[in-house]
Parts: sequence; structure tokens; C-alpha cells
Amino acid sequence: MATHPYAGKPVPPHMLADIDAIRRAYTERVPDPGDARQRVSFGTSGHRGSSTATSFNEAHVLAITQALCEVRSAAGIDGPLFIGADTHALSEQAHATTLEVLVANGVDAVIQGDGTPTPTPAISHAILTANRKGSANADGIVITPSHNPPADGGFKYNPPHGGPADVAVTGAIEARANEL
Repeated sequence: MATHPYAGKPVPPHMLADIDAIRRAYTERVPDPGDARQRVSFGTSGHRGSSTATSFNEAHVLAITQALCEVRSAAGIDGPLFIGADTHALSEQAHATTLEVLVANGVDAVIQGDGTPTPTPAISHAILTANRKGSANADGIVITPSHNPPADGGFKYNPPHGGPADVAVTGAIEARANEL
């Protein structure tokens, strides 16, 4: 097997993600609801996409979070909502957008106090711990595109059982978000 030509060398500039452009596109680009590639689309428990492809932008996160607030309220979920985020380029912005909508809806949002990244398993653990105490119906959100490239963003929902949301829940969130 041949050694890759970039092995042991710095990444060439043309291969690096333009983080500033990715972050600008999050707020500047507005999805076209008529373009299926730009609509909210949940896969394995979450919506993932790229701000530069207009498939994960502020409008998406606003709509998804509002839809989630409506779906959780209809399901009688009224406990704390734990929020985590990773270190992808869009996570900080999406985290702030999510919090704005949750606060506007009167949701008791719980975040990592020092702003450090909070992975999915930590959110699942927090949900299960809160619900074991029997005091509330806790659930959670993780702002992450998981294993996707640095330019992507993602939004995952974990209902009170702590694991990924099932298709019925994500389908309801997706449908309402696309209406919004």
C-alpha cells in the first residue's frame, strides 16, 4: 500500500474549510421551501446539513426548535430540556438560536455552565437521571452533525427515554418545521 502524498504534512490551504464563510452562510442564506434539498429532513434522530448548501441554516434551527416545542407540549413533556453541543463550526450559533426559541416558549433549558462541549451520551445520561428521580419529564437536544464534515451542522432530539427519537416523533417535528 502506497503512502498518501499528504501523510505527515500540514493540510494544504485549499483543503481547509472556510469557517467564516460557513458561519456567515448560517445567518445570511435562507432556505427555499420549494427545493427538497433545502427543507428540514430528519434522518437518524436528527436533521443534518450544510449552511453553504442552505440545508442547515438559522431558519432551519428556528423552525425545528419551534416545532419541537409544540410536539413536546402536545405529548405532555414539560420537564427540563437538556442541551448539548459539539465543536463543529455551526454548533455555537445553532445552540444560541435553539436557546432563544426555547426561552420564548417558556421551556426550562439546562445547558453546560461553562460552555464546554457536551456530547450526546452526557445528554442521555442527564435525561435518564432526571426522569429516574420522577420529578419531571426531561428530554434533550444535541447540536451536532455527529460524524459529518466540519462544514455541517446538526440537530438531534432525545425524548424522555434518553435515546434517539423514533420516526413518528421526528416525522412530526419535520412536518411542522417545514410548515413553519
